[in-house]
Amino acid sequence: MEIKQASFVTSMARYNEQPPIRLPQLAVVGKSNVGKSSLINSLCNRRKLCKTSATPGKTRLINVFLINEEFHLIDLPGYGFAKVDKSEKQRWGDMMDTYFQQSTQLMHVLHLVDIRHEPTQDDIAMNKYFRQMDIPFTVVATKADKISRAARMKHIAPICRALLVQPWEIIPYSSEDGFGRDKLLDVIEGVLYGEEEPAESEETAAPELR
Repeated sequence: MEIKQASFVTSMARYNEQPPIRLPQLAVVGKSNVGKSSLINSLCNRRKLCKTSATPGKTRLINVFLINEEFHLIDLPGYGFAKVDKSEKQRWGDMMDTYFQQSTQLMHVLHLVDIRHEPTQDDIAMNKYFRQMDIPFTVVATKADKISRAARMKHIAPICRALLVQPWEIIPYSSEDGFGRDKLLDVIEGVLYGEEEPAESEETAAPELR
């Protein structure tokens, strides 16, 4: 798959599925500062499509991007950011839950985790939520350039244990050097135009995002 066109469509505090938001969707989800904005820019080959910041919690709205005039990337607020008050965290959690409950166009989630660290309790809760809701997902291990290629499998092992996925189901990704980009584009192409196996359902409670 080749991304030839990418543009910002809108931001919203509460998901509202009205034109022009009527195309297939892939959501990008992860904890604050995991590199969601950088991944979107890298994936689309656009340095400033999505605003990036070294400050966690920068994304506080649902941001919608149009790709190739064919589908939307949905950038959701990062979870697990400690330096906001409880009511703001609750608002972000409600915003995300409303999106997942109401979107009729969502086809797949890209669940981003930092390859350097074991998944947090929020990562695990979010992943269980996808399973409970029967939402297909792919785990993307960001910031792969921060560790050597030889060490990547060692870092992927605890991610597999925590999120109940196999090593070959995880895509190590670097927004700096583009490692993993082609593989992720292949996954997106398969989701949009091929047959995709849904994630297994699991009886779990909806996540409480701290």
